[in-house]
Amino acid sequence: MNKLLVITVVVALFALSAESFRVPRQVDEEEQGTITKITDTVKSYYAGAVNTASEYLEQIKGLKLEEKAKNLYTETSNIMSTYLGIAQDQLYHIFHH
Repeated sequence: MNKLLVITVVVALFALSAESFRVPRQVDEEEQGTITKITDTVKSYYAGAVNTASEYLEQIKGLKLEEKAKNLYTETSNIMSTYLGIAQDQLYHIFHH
């Protein structure tokens, strides 16, 4: 579930921020070959994508969603065990008395 959430967030962020990436202008274009230009462009896109994803993951971690989910699960399981214990006692007294 966590991996699916992270992947969904990262893909959505890539889709939303794709317009903000720009290729840096090269000053010495004559000295560089085509493969070097393509490699540099891919590296800059990759670095920007990794930085953006890291920033968004840090923001998600700042929301403390894991802690809230654990607390909700703990509280819910405590409440359910209490009510199931009460129901078990009621059924025991109905059938054995």
